Amino acid sequence: MEYCNFCPGYCCYRLKGSVLLIDADDINRLARYFSIPDGEVRKRFMENRYTFKVKEDGSCIFQSNEKMIKRCTVHEARPSQCRRFPYGDTCPYLEREDLLSEIQPRVEKSLKSSWLKK
Repeated sequence: MEYCNFCPGYCCYRLKGSVLLIDADDINRLARYFSIPDGEVRKRFMENRYTFKVKEDGSCIFQSNEKMIKRCTVHEARPSQCRRFPYGDTCPYLEREDLLSEIQPRVEKSLKSSWLKK
């Protein structure tokens, strides 16, 4: 997706009622990436059996606030659901104003707060 190259990671913010489903292969891929056991991935990064913890702003714990695009710090080891998004369709954040209006202020706030700390 060409758009994803310039996207600030809209899909990396959890919407109410949504979940990022993590499976055993995803956990193993992250464990290899960090050179730690699978159990350590679960302990450090998992909110429950099936999803990552999120930051206060609802963004993925692996998302960097240090840059505007290509913000995933584990892109090479990202979960399958992230790899497949937007599932062969156009990115829903480009087509649905309701999604964009909910996420865009959160993106701006997280980036701004990070930049102001510098």
